[in-house]
Amino acid sequence: MKKFFFHLLAFCVIILFTSLVPGKDYFNELYRPQFHFTPEKNWHNDPNGLVYYDGEYHMFYQYNPKGKEWGYMHWGHAVSTDLVHWKHLPVAIFPDENSTDKEMCTAFSGSAIVDHRNLLEKQNGDEKTLIAFYTSQKCGQRIAYSTDKGRTWEKYEGNPVIPFNEKDDARDPKVIWHEPTEKYVMALYRKPDGDDRTKGVSFYTSENLVDWNWESHIAGFFECPDLVKFQVTNRPEEKKWILFDGDGSYLIGLFDGKSFTPESAKIKSDWGNNYYATQTWSNIPEEDGRVLQIAWMKGCEFPEMPFNGQMSFPCKLSLTKFNYGYKLIRKPVSEIELLHDKNYSWEDENLIPGIKKNLVKRVKGDCLHIKGVFDLNTVNSFGFMLRSDKKTPGTEVIYNVQRGVLTVLGSTVPLPPIDNKITLEILLDRASVEVFGNNGQAVVTNCFTPDEGADEIILFNHGGELGVENLEIYEMKSAWRED
Repeated sequence: MKKFFFHLLAFCVIILFTSLVPGKDYFNELYRPQFHFTPEKNWHNDPNGLVYYDGEYHMFYQYNPKGKEWGYMHWGHAVSTDLVHWKHLPVAIFPDENSTDKEMCTAFSGSAIVDHRNLLEKQNGDEKTLIAFYTSQKCGQRIAYSTDKGRTWEKYEGNPVIPFNEKDDARDPKVIWHEPTEKYVMALYRKPDGDDRTKGVSFYTSENLVDWNWESHIAGFFECPDLVKFQVTNRPEEKKWILFDGDGSYLIGLFDGKSFTPESAKIKSDWGNNYYATQTWSNIPEEDGRVLQIAWMKGCEFPEMPFNGQMSFPCKLSLTKFNYGYKLIRKPVSEIELLHDKNYSWEDENLIPGIKKNLVKRVKGDCLHIKGVFDLNTVNSFGFMLRSDKKTPGTEVIYNVQRGVLTVLGSTVPLPPIDNKITLEILLDRASVEVFGNNGQAVVTNCFTPDEGADEIILFNHGGELGVENLEIYEMKSAWRED
């Protein structure tokens, strides 16, 4: 009998283990990104509630549990300890008022913080309360909170904290702590009095996270605002604030806790077709100090896939003063190296058109991390053909020397050379390509649907010689499976 129970227990352990360890087919569909976040199934869009707490990066997101189309919004939820490997958790925030409508009282976008001061008075024991601020569509701005590290969520009994105004279009609250005034600030997209000319961001302040006072409004913005303070990298004594729009574009200026004073025109941060609803993580530890941003890759297509939606790869943001003014720099987080697999490298190569053609011929793959420094020498243009084969030319990433522009999938961005050199960093996944020019000064984020089996890449140059100062290409491991 003991032997029988031992074998039964062993069988149960095997069944449990195999159910927990992803198999080779898990997250391995044709257009399933391997190192970008996607839900297991159904529709998702905007990142929401980005907050770091007790060793975990929380990422919530707009999610439709009913299907692959937009609507019936909930807050999906995932956590990561390294911004690369994500663990899916149950849906966190559900529609209000028991709504079953496609839009009414559904959980639209918002943000999250750690209630270090226990202002909401919900803390149990030593575990700090996580507070999510979200738009309950056409039902006001509301609060949900968690006392167990984000695993379960309750609605605040005093909701809504900002009532719905049928003449407005208020949504997407981003809440931050403003140290100089010792108050919380909410940046809220609004359309006061229903006038399209007033679309922009209103700023509210609060001392208790519940009672919010309107302070000011700045027009010229649409959806998903974000407000971040930056230390200028090459001016240690100087700090600037950046106010982000829904498409990632931004204003640089000053913020006194009540109003934003622009010191720049609006600047485009991404030149691709698929970058939207940018948000940054809150509560990043001081010893880390990074500003970390992610976005929804809007408008992507995933034919015959069980999911519909993809996030960009998490990036570090910094602000630098150049001779022409201030500029935001965006680069993939260093944790991407956790997924590096087999690598290829070249140094000090001189490429002549028609000779030593395609330096990278031995590289194949549908998920690659490419980093290179290229000396323009006498070349007219150069670049990569990605995901090509004998039947299809692939997707072109090309730099035009005479025009001084980088073009990816029809998206073109100015990119002046530095000391006659161009630096490129390319993240190639199964359904997307992100290109970072000159160490993050110009970024293009685009989706594509390459042909099945097309896994070759080509490095080309036209009209003259190209110097390859150094080039590294890494095959990427899946973030979702253990090989």
